[in-house]
Amino acid sequence: MIINGIQLLDRIDADVTFVTELATVGCITWPQREHLMHIVQPRDRNDKLLEFLTRRSVADFQKFINVLSKEQHYLVQFLLIDGGKTYFVSVCINTNVLLIAGRS
Repeated sequence: MIINGIQLLDRIDADVTFVTELATVGCITWPQREHLMHIVQPRDRNDKLLEFLTRRSVADFQKFINVLSKEQHYLVQFLLIDGGKTYFVSVCINTNVLLIAGRS
């Protein structure tokens, strides 16, 4: 999603209908929907929506794809590869590991 995030940022129409549908299916929370509706600039709203989506589960991302395919189907291509058979979600996990080496 990061690679094509710029494409989505410029093209998603995160209007009240689309954002409400995302909240209805559980892709985003209702408080997130309200937050998005208070953002005036469309690109800023899209940026925040994509930020919310990166914090959700893979199942929620699939819900986003489903809503997008109904409402703005021409944008799905930016998220799908191999002719729409699969998609990738990149997750970064930061861990700190302490290794202790000792002598006997």
